This record gives sequence, C-alpha cells and structure tokens, in this order.
Amino acid sequence: MSAPAEHQGGVVAVGYGGSEAARLAVRWAAGYAAATGLDLRVVHAWVWPVFTKNLGPVKGVAGSGLRHSAEAILAEGIELARSALLEATGVEAAGVEPSTEPGTGPGSEPREAAPGEMSDAGLEASRVERSTSLTEPEHPGPAVDGVMEAGLAAPVLREAARDARLLVVGSRGLGAVLGPVAGSVCLDLAGSAHCPVMVIRRPSISGGPVVVGVDASPRSHATLAEAVRLAGILGAPLHLVHVDTLRGGAREEHGRHARLLGEELLDHAIDEARALAPGLEVSGVLFGSHAAARELLAAAADADVLVLGTHNPSAGPGNTVSAVLHKARCNVLVSR
Repeated sequence: MSAPAEHQGGVVAVGYGGSEAARLAVRWAAGYAAATGLDLRVVHAWVWPVFTKNLGPVKGVAGSGLRHSAEAILAEGIELARSALLEATGVEAAGVEPSTEPGTGPGSEPREAAPGEMSDAGLEASRVERSTSLTEPEHPGPAVDGVMEAGLAAPVLREAARDARLLVVGSRGLGAVLGPVAGSVCLDLAGSAHCPVMVIRRPSISGGPVVVGVDASPRSHATLAEAVRLAGILGAPLHLVHVDTLRGGAREEHGRHARLLGEELLDHAIDEARALAPGLEVSGVLFGSHAAARELLAAAADADVLVLGTHNPSAGPGNTVSAVLHKARCNVLVSR
C-alpha cells in the first residue's frame, strides 16, 4: 500500500475469530489503516452465549472456560493488529491494554457466576465487552482497540462498524464454530453494513489492478469514487468494466435525457475517474456476451481488488454481488 498517512480520524473495523482467513484480514486492515491514518478496531463475535450458559471456568482448572477462550482470541487479534501496524508504519502503534473492569480482561473470571454457569443477568451484562486503546501523544501511529460482543457474527460486526469508514472481514474468518457459514455472513454484511465492506481472500498483489464495475445506476458514481480512492491508497492502476446487457439489442431511450449506455457510458466513467485522480492510471473495457457477474469475475482474474456497488442496499446485496462473493478469487470491496 501507499506510504503511511498522517492521522486523520475515523476507524477501520476488522472481524477476528482466530482462523487463518481472519489473520489475513487483520493484516490487510492494518496496512490499510497505516496507509490512511485511520485507527483500527478488532472485533470478536462471542457466539457461545447464544447457545449455552455454561461459559466456565471449570472449577479448579485455571484458564478454562469459554469466556476465557474468547478473551484470548480477542487479545491475539489485537496483538496481531499492533504487530502488523508496526511493520506497515515503522512506528509503534498506540498502546493497547485490555479493560481492567472486573470480568472483562483476558483470563478474568465471569461476573458473580457459579462455576461452570452464567446467570441470565450475567449473560445480559456480557453482551458488550470492550478493550479500549490507550492513545499516547508520543505515538503518532494509528491506535488499536478491541471489541468483544456476545452474538452471531453478522449483527455483531455490523453494530461494531456502525461508525467505521470500512469493515474488513475474512472470506472464511469465523473460526471453527461458525466457519462453514462465513459466506452467508459476508452476504449479510454486504447488504446491511453501514459502511463499505472489504472481503479478504488473499494478500494484496503488488501491481495488481483495482477493477470496478460501472453501470447506469445512480449509485455507480459513488462506487467509482470509492474505487478511485482505493486504487490511490493501494498504489494500483484502475480498470473499469461495463457490462452492457443491451449490447446488440434495442435501445428504447432517445434524446438528451437518455441514459448513457455502452461505449459512451464507459468513456464517460473513464473521464470521471481521471478527473477525480489525474495521476491515476485508468483503463476500461466493455463486455456484453454473458451475465454481469461472469464478465466481472473474468475481468478480475488477475486483480488485487474487485469493487462493486449495491443498487438498492435496503433490499440486500443483489444477484451480481452475491454471485461474485461466492466465486471471486480476489479481494472484493462492496461499496455503500
């Protein structure tokens, strides 16, 4: 990614569940935070309270219990984020210490719960667990904080990223418990998150382009602007793809108020991208033989990131975004 930026306020949220895909997501998010000057928030969805009250610890067994395990996963994610930030910036990230509130720090005991069981009141009190950062003036790098909240992954991540500039998730980053349903979590967040969602499938490819799908929808301008910004951050060329579903077919709209279509739409989008970032390398291609998802996936075969927009976020991600998230081999950014 590009050189580290000055701190500018805002946060990047990243989901962490202990899997290799989640570790990859944290490393990518740390690099992005370093390049943009944004703080980093590591989020762990603690699913066990949804299914059981037996959260431990086991009597007489130190360091046991599901709560302790969840706290250890969060602490691991925070430490990984700090290390990745240090590597990306060359500057020590702002210090992070787990909350010292009783029952919230790694290795702590559950609040007034009998050994091996949590009361209903204790379960409700555990809905939100936070490990807040200690930002020190002498450390100019991004700060890191951690959030552990009881619940399923999609709603926990969505709420934790409500004020975020970007939410980063691994394609299979939910750990051993809910790993098989990671795809559905990505789809849920792509259609419901309050900010853009980056789904990480592999490390960044040096020199790989950012590919963005453009069309005639009103939201396409925002998607293109998001792609231009990302390409600048990554130091990557930008490649625009327009899938003209009416290519070779009838054109019913006429006059100066007709929508731009085909080559004209693509050329206009290329000019718009160059106006947004004059120094950016921009190219484009027109497709129209197959479905949009198939054409976009083919165009992004060697891409670092494929950027897509949702036409109607309130109605879910849409068929094209859903198909791409299921089959893409590159990282995918879904703009809002």
